[in-house]
Amino acid sequence: MNTTFEQLIPWLEKAYALKSALILFEWDNETEAPQEASEQTAKAIELLSTAYYEAIINPDVKKLLKQLAKEKDLSVKEAAIVKDIQKQYDSMEPIPPKEYEAYQGLTARASSIWARAKKADDYSLFAPTLKEIIEYQKKFIHYRLKAGKKKMKSYDLLLNDFEEGFTMKELDHFFETLKDNILPLVQKAAENKDKINKDYNYRTYPVELQKQFNHRLAEHVGFNFKKGVMKESAHPFTTNLHNKDVRITTNYDEHNLESAIFSTIHESGHALYEMHIDDDLTMTPVGEGTSMGMHESQSRLFENNLGRSRAFWVPLFKELKELYPNSLKDVDLDQFILGINKSAPSLIRTESDELTYSLHILIRYEIEKMIFEENIDIDRLPEIWNKKYEEYLGVTPEKDSEGILQDIHWAGGSFGYFPSYALGNAIAAQIHAHLKKVMPLETYLEQGNFQPINEYLKDHVHRFGKTKTTNEILTDMMGEAFNPQYYIDYLKEKFE
Repeated sequence: MNTTFEQLIPWLEKAYALKSALILFEWDNETEAPQEASEQTAKAIELLSTAYYEAIINPDVKKLLKQLAKEKDLSVKEAAIVKDIQKQYDSMEPIPPKEYEAYQGLTARASSIWARAKKADDYSLFAPTLKEIIEYQKKFIHYRLKAGKKKMKSYDLLLNDFEEGFTMKELDHFFETLKDNILPLVQKAAENKDKINKDYNYRTYPVELQKQFNHRLAEHVGFNFKKGVMKESAHPFTTNLHNKDVRITTNYDEHNLESAIFSTIHESGHALYEMHIDDDLTMTPVGEGTSMGMHESQSRLFENNLGRSRAFWVPLFKELKELYPNSLKDVDLDQFILGINKSAPSLIRTESDELTYSLHILIRYEIEKMIFEENIDIDRLPEIWNKKYEEYLGVTPEKDSEGILQDIHWAGGSFGYFPSYALGNAIAAQIHAHLKKVMPLETYLEQGNFQPINEYLKDHVHRFGKTKTTNEILTDMMGEAFNPQYYIDYLKEKFE
């Protein structure tokens, strides 16, 4: 081990411990904490956040990073950690500690405020908090750009936090390509939507039975309940402390069978990525997914490319029917497969079909650009949101909970995150095409045998954590960097 890097380790360990405590508070807030707890809990989060800030932003770490930048004998792991910590340092150091602390407390309280507003169908209950979060974000962007002496657009800086190298220029081209190819397919699918009957999906499916099947479903795709747990939350998500403590949530609707099923498969894809990180990397700054786009590619690969295939359901559908003998008595496997792949414009992103999904992301991307590049009135967001849904999908939300309040991301300050979902779809299609070349994928799915699939993904994607970039992983695995044409070809083949 490099001797200079060795001096950095105590600071890394302290930062990891504090980050873990913050993750546990976040997990508790979303799953178990009582409704009235958030205000007092936010104070503890503020103090822990300050301690985390000081574990990264201090003269000793600054000096060590400066020395390490000159070192020539760092291992791959050490170099990746130094790069990641330097990026964190550059992002956090320009922000005054008191403002950083206050912002962490604000976002800790915001999730419960968002949840209450969503339940009440009233954006006005959340709007003041959202305005405050955005004001902080804009101040932090100003501090960061000034400190780095960068001539960079505000929203590009946020995008770079989640997907390095993808600016509005690249994403505008990406989304324009998707629009040109997807909108005609969406229109064609909408014209034919009445030919596929999936009324069965909205019959009664008792939540306790759903919990039983979704536990089984997570196990089926490889989720290890000795290393993970599954709970409920208003908005499904995945979090982790290390590769042997990975946690997912889902949300159950008694009158929507698909909702929890595909949330569970989706979050399990995220979880498998984290469970497969090398032991040598876990509990370090690079012991997690390399980017949000790659992370989303794993969840979307499992949810859509695999989870909506006929082969996936061959070993599972009989079990599903036996669990709900009345609700599914007149449904066979072929009808079920048509149902779970039916494309029709809808309001809710997390329950949308894979053809229209990226249009939901496009809407959020365009609105975020307006927030940070055009300074739009935050009170007008519901109106803008609704108009864009009418423009792109031909549907209009009738209430805030199915419109502007449907996602929790902005309550956590995660601006710039949404485009990663669409990039993830494209990366998933690229990896899916590769898997079909290197293994008898359909046979494995029909056998319910996920072990060779997961082993391949572990060996070629997951285990590297952040020591490789998205393009390095793709190039090393299949000899080609990111190429969205695979996604377009996949959608055309499936929906034409």
